[in-house]
Amino acid sequence: QLVESGGGLVQAGGSLRLSCAASGRTFSRYTMGWFRQAPGKERENVAAIRSSGGSTYYADSVKGRFTISRDNAKNTMYLQMNTLKPEDTAVYYCAAGYGIILSMIRTDRAYDYWGQGTQVTVSS
Repeated sequence: QLVESGGGLVQAGGSLRLSCAASGRTFSRYTMGWFRQAPGKERENVAAIRSSGGSTYYADSVKGRFTISRDNAKNTMYLQMNTLKPEDTAVYYCAAGYGIILSMIRTDRAYDYWGQGTQVTVSS
């Protein structure tokens, strides 16, 4: 089970940190990802992180502004979002997948488990 938290309303230029808490004892074996879906748009990957945390991947639209990280001892993944823009407004989802090949790491169908989502709204 994955549970996101930390969403909310923030002004443009502000920051938020999302958390994704996972249950179970195998969290450290999973590749994790953050996805988002804005109204009327398809779900898109924002960032992904390998099981060890040693490799991270970002969408071009968030590079330099967002940072994905994980604490395997706490079974938790994070997304630090800085310099937020109105176009970052969306429902953000965390996801977990096992054995994802690199070419699929930013593809939603590669992930097996999903959280319920948390709303992020950035006002202009």
